[in-house]
Amino acid sequence: MNNSYGFIEQRAARRNRIRKVLTYFFLILWAVLVLFPFYWMVLSSVKSYSAYNAEYIPKFYTLNPTLQNYVDAFTTVPLSRYFLNTLIFTLATTALMMVVIIPAAFAFSRLTFKGKDVVFALFLALMMIPTELVIITNFVTITNWDMRNTYWGLILPSVTSVFYIYLLKENFEQIPEELYNAAKVDGTTDLKYLLRVMLPISRPTIVTIVILKVIECWNSYVWPRLITDDEMYFLVSNGIQEIRENGFGRENIPAMMAAVVVISIPLIILFLIFRKKIMEGVSRGGTKG
Repeated sequence: MNNSYGFIEQRAARRNRIRKVLTYFFLILWAVLVLFPFYWMVLSSVKSYSAYNAEYIPKFYTLNPTLQNYVDAFTTVPLSRYFLNTLIFTLATTALMMVVIIPAAFAFSRLTFKGKDVVFALFLALMMIPTELVIITNFVTITNWDMRNTYWGLILPSVTSVFYIYLLKENFEQIPEELYNAAKVDGTTDLKYLLRVMLPISRPTIVTIVILKVIECWNSYVWPRLITDDEMYFLVSNGIQEIRENGFGRENIPAMMAAVVVISIPLIILFLIFRKKIMEGVSRGGTKG
């Protein structure tokens, strides 16, 4: 009998080992597939122009790396200008969005007013409207307001988000109602309760929203490309496209890759630093306790 149990345990242990080996094998394979494009981008950016063009068969390594491509990326095109524009756009848009969505989420989660459920249902229905229709409406509005090729024209259409309002509302509703009632009994205003109680408790979700919005703004392409044709207002994503179409990108691929690496690094660093907070904030916002 003991031999039978021992044999069964050995088979179970063997299955677990095989399962773990297969799991790690596929995870490593998937990681290689995901990370390879970034590796190839960095590798190409440190190859010299002559060495890159001399490769009839692409090599997965280089013996003579160079940083000249990074110098060319900043001196040949106004890459620093694109960075400044993107920084202004990202910070202003994120700050204004937080000013809009925090009171909205508070109103839907704590205040009582006639038609609140209907209004919130209409808000959620906006998420079903195709992005292309919203872009057309925004383009006509911004053009009529004579805001093309301006920072305000870039920023205004992105200062609110139904999804982020919903995410923050769900998080606010997890805070016990008794705290709000006790604050009202003590004579605390809604604004003071929001700033001193709800925001500190909901900090992980707020940090997550800020990070996700920063990433969204940094990668924004369609709207900035549509509303700006003046190089002085190009963002990094549009600047890279301009480099590829009219700059050195078509012939000097290593310098083009260097520019892409420089643009990608801030987001990679941001995600690596705050990845735990992102996951924590999303899980808290989507779970009702």
